[in-house]
Amino acid sequence: MSRFIIFGVTSAFGAVALADEPRFDVEVMAVLSRAGCNQGACHGNQYGKGGFKLSLRGENPSWDYQALTRHALGRRVNPLLPDESLILRKATATLPHEGGQRFSNRSPEYQILHQWIAQGAGRRPPARRLIRLSVEPASVLAHEPVASVALRVQALWSDGQQTDVTRLTAFEVVHPEKAVVDPDGTVHRRQFGETTVMVRFLDQQTAVPVTWVQARPDFVWSPPAEKNVIDRHIFAKLRTLQIHPSPLCDDATFLRRVYLDLIGTLPTPASVRQFLRDPRPDKRERVVDELLHRPEFASYWALMWADLLRVEEKSLDRKGVAVFHDWLRRQIAADRPLNAMVHDLLMGRGSTYVHGPANYYRALRDPAGRAEAAAQVFLGIRLQCARCHNHPFDRWTMDDYYGIAAFFARVQYRVVENRRQDNLDTHEFIGEQIVWLDRVSEVKDPRTNQVVPPRLPDEALPLLPHEDRLAAWAEWVTSPTNPYFARVQVNRVWARLMGRGLVDPVDDFRSTNPPPHPELLNELACDFVTNGFHLKHLIRQVTSSATYQLRSEPNQTNAEDDLNYSHASIRRLTAEVLLDAVADALAVPVKHEGQPLGRRAIELPGVMADPSGKQRTFPEQFMKTFGKPERLLTCECERRDEVSIPQALQMFNGEIVNRLLRSPNNRLSRLLAEHSDMSTLIDELWLATVSRFPSAVERSAAEAHLLSTKDRRAALEDLAWALLNSKEFQLRR
Repeated sequence: MSRFIIFGVTSAFGAVALADEPRFDVEVMAVLSRAGCNQGACHGNQYGKGGFKLSLRGENPSWDYQALTRHALGRRVNPLLPDESLILRKATATLPHEGGQRFSNRSPEYQILHQWIAQGAGRRPPARRLIRLSVEPASVLAHEPVASVALRVQALWSDGQQTDVTRLTAFEVVHPEKAVVDPDGTVHRRQFGETTVMVRFLDQQTAVPVTWVQARPDFVWSPPAEKNVIDRHIFAKLRTLQIHPSPLCDDATFLRRVYLDLIGTLPTPASVRQFLRDPRPDKRERVVDELLHRPEFASYWALMWADLLRVEEKSLDRKGVAVFHDWLRRQIAADRPLNAMVHDLLMGRGSTYVHGPANYYRALRDPAGRAEAAAQVFLGIRLQCARCHNHPFDRWTMDDYYGIAAFFARVQYRVVENRRQDNLDTHEFIGEQIVWLDRVSEVKDPRTNQVVPPRLPDEALPLLPHEDRLAAWAEWVTSPTNPYFARVQVNRVWARLMGRGLVDPVDDFRSTNPPPHPELLNELACDFVTNGFHLKHLIRQVTSSATYQLRSEPNQTNAEDDLNYSHASIRRLTAEVLLDAVADALAVPVKHEGQPLGRRAIELPGVMADPSGKQRTFPEQFMKTFGKPERLLTCECERRDEVSIPQALQMFNGEIVNRLLRSPNNRLSRLLAEHSDMSTLIDELWLATVSRFPSAVERSAAEAHLLSTKDRRAALEDLAWALLNSKEFQLRR
């Protein structure tokens, strides 16, 4: 992709040149899109608006022609009196129109529609097809004082001709607070930073990244030393944007961060002391290697996959959940290549009580659900929109949707038994099932009621009638040559470690949602494939970078940056990690229903079925309050991270925190029994909660509080309570 750097020149392109006879499939359809008539919020809605329905974003010109010229007794167009045509009077607000004025009677849009109607409102067969769009500049980097940039859109047609269609193109700014775009394609700055302009003409669309750079004449580049290829890409862009990265974090911050990110667990006070004393220059890399071999690593990363694969008891039952989760944990512990693990998942069949991967399909009961889940989790493609119409923001069509669904048509179940508690709930299963494939089931296209053959994205796949379709799909998805699989898995791991994906949301890869660092994503994906799809290799690469190790505190130049990883992401601990952290800080295990004492929250295999009137246990209440997902969706988005009043109440005066604080066998009791020295008590408490030694000010305040009362135990509980409720404890920074 070319990059056009502008320092002080703007330009504009001329008005649209009208054809001798505007064509419905080109000029008229472009006007309907440009005016927003066929948007989902307007007449492109599933049910239309005001009795007038168009195809969403113009995906079906034949339908739209009939709707415009034949429906409603043809009153929307009037070739004898074009000015009286309802389509013109509504769009210009001459007649009341809920959508308001879409264009004036002096605009090119009006001229095109008026001329088309006056010439008979006909529809000639298209003489050529639109092949692709190109935009100049393809991306924009505009330095202050430049405040506007003109985009020029060229259409390449099947006959080889190229025409300027800027004035007929629909433009949309992804972050409207950063910029606004005029009808002629001129983008105006509102704020400094990055955004994307979506460019759409007929059935083609592309995206133009736009970056507004604030002038900093005294900027002198002074980054931390680069450690690997990640830093080369990240720092190069930061330098171009005149943004300084924050310095590297201190050892205590790094240790807590990497423990939480890799094993979802706080470091012990002894681990913190040992790490801070270690003089070796490679101690950060050494601790990463150590954590990758801890059993908690497999449990914590299996938790991510369990969220994605809907490992919950209502669909799988408790034994199915345990079998599936144990299989996932063992795959990760062995560092099995990720493509091999996914291949087994996609091939999953047999008893759900014996073969872990068989439970993958147990939660997905129809071909459409299987297709949507597989595309989103393993390819980063959100197919859902294409179930009823071509995707409005991507290139996927209904043909793609049903072609992919056809791979999963033959998955069947033999329900050995079902001891469900609610006989009216057909989605509840308690009992063993056998997943198997029949030889006859097919998917039909709802538009034609015809059988749809299996079809891969971008290509047809000839299969024999009785060939194993799941095997063909699994081979293609997990192949090293697959253009989607490695990128989406790398992006998911990156988001887990860095707080935000290179593509965000992590499973929404499309041309209109470009990554801010495309070269870095591609290079990481290639390296992931070259090194055998090993998760631990990828984690080592990210955590060893200076980018991962930056401080979270921003500086004057990067305080507003949330896209380019110029400082570490601050985020709240997830529900399971926070519950374990409270238990670890106070050294008291939490008892989970149906689990042995000492089982950590990150080790829990699934989500318990709805208690159906039975009150949730206190640990369940705690985790639900802090956003533990029900696992009913195939998406990370189900895990909530917003802050709420019930969360504060759980930490201030909740049953879990109070019970652990007052336990006679907790860390506080042992500290009082083993240490009479006040300084040691304070040090141990800080190390156990926020993984660092207290500052001088904190130490002084803690000592004053301990001396203020004869009840040292109560005073120590106060300090522990304050630390547990601090932002530093509840956040990963």
